[in-house]
Amino acid sequence: MSDHQSFMRMALEEARASYDAGGVPVGAVMVENGEVIGRGHNRRVQDSNPVSHGETDCMKNAGRRPSYSSVTLYTTLSPCMMCTGTVIQFGIRQVVIGEDQNFSGNVELLRERGVDVLVLDDAECKALMSRFIAECPDLWYEDIAEEQD
Repeated sequence: MSDHQSFMRMALEEARASYDAGGVPVGAVMVENGEVIGRGHNRRVQDSNPVSHGETDCMKNAGRRPSYSSVTLYTTLSPCMMCTGTVIQFGIRQVVIGEDQNFSGNVELLRERGVDVLVLDDAECKALMSRFIAECPDLWYEDIAEEQD
């Protein structure tokens, strides 16, 4: 198993923790020099906080640092506009995404801003999010701030 796959498994554990707690199954892990410096998952439902996404929870748990330029962010789902802005704002130079099929997010914007983006097209990430969307469409559309058809 590659390092990318190994760290994505950790992010997937976080996503499952959110799902098991009744939340949106997005997990994230921040890595610097091969060491995990932060983990987190979407806590929007659990905390009743609309900005508590997996990536932002992970960053909060990683804590303050003078620079994020040597950090790699692993996230199970393509980042939304808010999380994309956070990556750009704090100068995270590499993002590894588990899947971008259920939500395409802002991969191109990240790339346009010089972020190295790798999409793993991970079957487990896709399956968990697909299951959640089928089971909880109201929560899903609320999370991505879109009206349901």
